[in-house]
Amino acid sequence: MCWKTLLLLLLYYDAQATLSHRWSRAVLFPAAHRPKRSSSVPLNPVLQSSLEEVELLYEFLLAELEISPDLKISIKDEELSSLRKASDFRAICNDVIPKSIPDIRRLSASLSNHPGILKKEDFERTALTLAYTAYRTASSQGHQKDIWAQSLLSLFHALRHDLMRSSCPRASP
Repeated sequence: MCWKTLLLLLLYYDAQATLSHRWSRAVLFPAAHRPKRSSSVPLNPVLQSSLEEVELLYEFLLAELEISPDLKISIKDEELSSLRKASDFRAICNDVIPKSIPDIRRLSASLSNHPGILKKEDFERTALTLAYTAYRTASSQGHQKDIWAQSLLSLFHALRHDLMRSSCPRASP
């Protein structure tokens, strides 16, 4: 199973989970709540609010993505790139998700201490961070590949743990 299929399954499963705890907790993706002067992107953008949008996100990931040297992510397919949701996708990928090892490790640590299940937008952003980390793992070599792989594994365990909690709400802390 390729990482893109795994990501779709994770996003689909999370979209089907209806239980949501809404107590006050630390923000996992603070960049999503900071307005950018140079951007017309809404504050706290979210991609998936329906199953159709989960499938569209999967199409974005299946279409060839381009990551520039300054780590900006874009969709190569012009038709997909012109869709309204594509601008939210670019905003989340370029302005919200962490892209450095220290930031990804911070996210993993926050996720491991996170009470309850993740909010839909946090799950989505973590899954996109997982996809980005998988890309960086595949394109790295030597010691860097090992470091990216460790981060990938940490994010995978955090998402898996969240899915297990959401499917068994009585067993969650």
